[in-house]
Amino acid sequence: MLVVDDDRDICRSIEIVLRLEGYDVHIAYEGEQAVEEATRIQPDLVLLDMMMPGIDGYEVTKRLRHDPRTATASIIMLTARSLPADKVLGLTAGCDDYIVKPFDPSELVARVQSALRRSRQMREVSPLTGLPGNFQIAAELERLVGEESTEFAVLYADLDDFKAFNDHYGFMRGDEAIRATGRLLTDALARHRASPSFAGHIGGDDFVLVTSAANAETIAQDIVSNFDAIAPGLYDDEDRERGYIEVADRRGVLHHYPFLSVSIGIASSATRPIRSQWEASSVATEMKAVAKRKVGSSYEIDRRRT
Repeated sequence: MLVVDDDRDICRSIEIVLRLEGYDVHIAYEGEQAVEEATRIQPDLVLLDMMMPGIDGYEVTKRLRHDPRTATASIIMLTARSLPADKVLGLTAGCDDYIVKPFDPSELVARVQSALRRSRQMREVSPLTGLPGNFQIAAELERLVGEESTEFAVLYADLDDFKAFNDHYGFMRGDEAIRATGRLLTDALARHRASPSFAGHIGGDDFVLVTSAANAETIAQDIVSNFDAIAPGLYDDEDRERGYIEVADRRGVLHHYPFLSVSIGIASSATRPIRSQWEASSVATEMKAVAKRKVGSSYEIDRRRT
């Protein structure tokens, strides 16, 4: 978890209390540092002072909530103010709970445990990538479908010839390829900030991104370009030099498979209304199938009006 406060004594006291409870604690002393550290370590929970020099805790909260790499972290605000309006402001910004300074260590531990417990109950995340799973993907799509004024796009991405890669190198190397893909996707979302901004892991090599309709193609182009740049690094030197792997089928016949590539299907509410999560999924899946007909990494966007 991450503790953020410009008072070093408070940071130290919180760190001692939480480390005695077995938690891994990181420290930041001002807002910009907090955002950078949270992006780097992607904590389960952030204890965040609201009143700091530079960017304050409210702005830090907003930035964390708008970055897909940190959006699902629980945030407890630390405040010296006990006025209801201050608490409401923090909760409105995106905090999950608050604790008033000076605090009792037992209360601090209880609130941390409660926040983490609620977080684990509400967040179904992939143990491989740390990204939200199917429950949260469905909830995000349903939320956006209900907001008719918001134009959004759904990007459905998966890897081409991943099974051959997995068969050739084994599941541990396959898992690393999936983790690398998850990082690449969330980094692309972070580079092109928009609202909404959501990354989810369906399972295996299948991922879903949700972004603004205006940003969809730019993000898809970013993903395609950067995936092709990292793909060769997933292979052994010998395979990388010749540009393919050899994998035997069930009959023992060898087949050549090129480097992994990514295919992306895009459904956009800017083109035509998306009436349900099922429709969004269906259209994006259809477009991904079209993208897969092309050689190498590619994307396809649904441009039909009806």
